[in-house]
Formats: sequence, structure tokens, C-alpha cells
Amino acid sequence: MASMLATVVPTTTYYLVLGAVLFGIGATGLLVRRNPLIMFMCIELMLNAVNLTFVALAVRFGNIDGQTAVFFVMVVAAAEVVVGLGIIISILRRRPGATADDLAELKG
Repeated sequence: MASMLATVVPTTTYYLVLGAVLFGIGATGLLVRRNPLIMFMCIELMLNAVNLTFVALAVRFGNIDGQTAVFFVMVVAAAEVVVGLGIIISILRRRPGATADDLAELKG
């Protein structure tokens, strides 16, 4: 007996909406939170949302340029994690309650 429920096939629109929601969550977290580690994670969430959008549009248009851009964004994000996360963790070990406003005092 055939199932009465129709299966939902995700289209490009689903992926674009998901990417927009993830980007919005990341942007909101970046604007609202003052913890540097959480701000860093929000930036990574925004980068992943853009990657999802690039891949969805690359598949939709049958062009590999979007997937190539994703590769370079992932390389930059990996380098950012290595350097940025190391700096943030070392600062938070030294000053456990540090906020983004406190980090502005480090310049000079």
C-alpha cells in the first residue's frame, strides 16, 4: 500500500532560507554578546551560512564557481580558527572575565 504522505524534497529555496536564518542568528549573536569566544563562534556560524548559500546556488546553476569559493572560505576560516582561537583562549586564561570591550585596551 502506497504511503499517503508525500515526501518533501528540499529545493534550493530551503537551503537559502536556512542559510539566511543561520546568518541572522550569527549576526544577532555577534551584536548582542560581549564574550570574545562566543563572538568568534558567531562569526564562524555566519561563514558557514555563506558557505551553505554558495553551495546551494552552485548546485542550482550547475556551476562549480560557488564550490570553489567555499573551498577558499573554508581555508581562511581554518586559518582564522588556528590563530584567532589561540589568541582568544590565551587572553581568557589570563583574564577569565574579559569582554570584547576589555580587549580594546590591548592595542598599542
